[in-house]
Amino acid sequence: AQGKYEVKGVVVDAAGIPVIGATVIEAGTVNGTTTDIDGQYVLNVKDANSVVSVSFIGYKTVELVASSELLKNLTLEEDLMTLDEVVVIGYGGVKKSDMTGSVVAIKAEDVNRGAVTSPDQLLLGKVPGLLVTPASGEPGTGAQIRIRGNASLNASNNPLIVIDGVPVTGDGGAGMGNPLATVNPDDIDTYTVLKDASATAIYGSRASNGVIIITTKKGKGSKMQVSYNSSYTVKNNADQIDVLSGKEYADYMTNVYQANGSDAEKIQSLLGYNGKIYDTNWQDMIYRTAFSTDHALSVYGNNEEGNFPYRVSVGANYDQGTVRGGDNTRVNASVNLSPKFFDEHLTVNLNVKGLYNKSNWTNNAVGDAL
Repeated sequence: AQGKYEVKGVVVDAAGIPVIGATVIEAGTVNGTTTDIDGQYVLNVKDANSVVSVSFIGYKTVELVASSELLKNLTLEEDLMTLDEVVVIGYGGVKKSDMTGSVVAIKAEDVNRGAVTSPDQLLLGKVPGLLVTPASGEPGTGAQIRIRGNASLNASNNPLIVIDGVPVTGDGGAGMGNPLATVNPDDIDTYTVLKDASATAIYGSRASNGVIIITTKKGKGSKMQVSYNSSYTVKNNADQIDVLSGKEYADYMTNVYQANGSDAEKIQSLLGYNGKIYDTNWQDMIYRTAFSTDHALSVYGNNEEGNFPYRVSVGANYDQGTVRGGDNTRVNASVNLSPKFFDEHLTVNLNVKGLYNKSNWTNNAVGDAL
């Protein structure tokens, strides 16, 4: 109040609506005021070079010298909160400090890297209480996902999977072994894992075993950009099961039956093929060095006006198994459009996803070889 330089003006938002109750303060002091119902304020500061700070919840803080002409008609920009500050749940977004349930949010840059062929592999070891167990080594099979263990002996213990707001069924589609295969790992923007019973208030009884919410990437930037990622992987079994050789097996059978009074020559004639002992390692016959490759191409951007974000992506994955005859081929295509109309008062989100998946399963070759 004892300042010698008067600062006065009006504070509005991007739509030109007055901001009521914005804080206007002389930086480094307790000298301040707030805007009235019309967004107007008057503040006396020390001199024309004093720094004036204008702030309001949800908007970026602006600091200008008292003599700046911008203070006479100041427009505040919205402050988009980051994922660390806000958790998106089924019915909106809340601050982490206000959440009473157990929620873990993971960004795309924090997930596992490397030879990832399925989205469930991105979560390995990233979420406390989340257990991801591969169903088998066969390509295309889905992993067993458990959030805080099993809750039932007979009912399903699988969590509910929601991709861009759409719940995915347990089998993902006819003939599919992995419901998460409907989304390309390279398209995933965030994972949110709801780990307790409060998730049932959002999604019903299906969420009693927890919920995994997957949000895919959308268009961004101000011009068209192209992104391409590829990986190539070679897989080989680290070891084989130790078994008897052909001669060792024949000697063992001879000794056993001789002890029971059988004739050694007759025993030898029954072993092998036409009495000849072969020494084929059938594990070498069924196993191979497997090759896998993954490719992801995306085109994304925005128009000059900034009101038509778009993203188009194609992903292709070929995964061989170390057992001959087993492989999986998957092709994903996705189109995401988020146009804005009427000065951003209406936003339309369009998501179209397509999937081609073909799996070749092997029979019980491992057991037969042994």
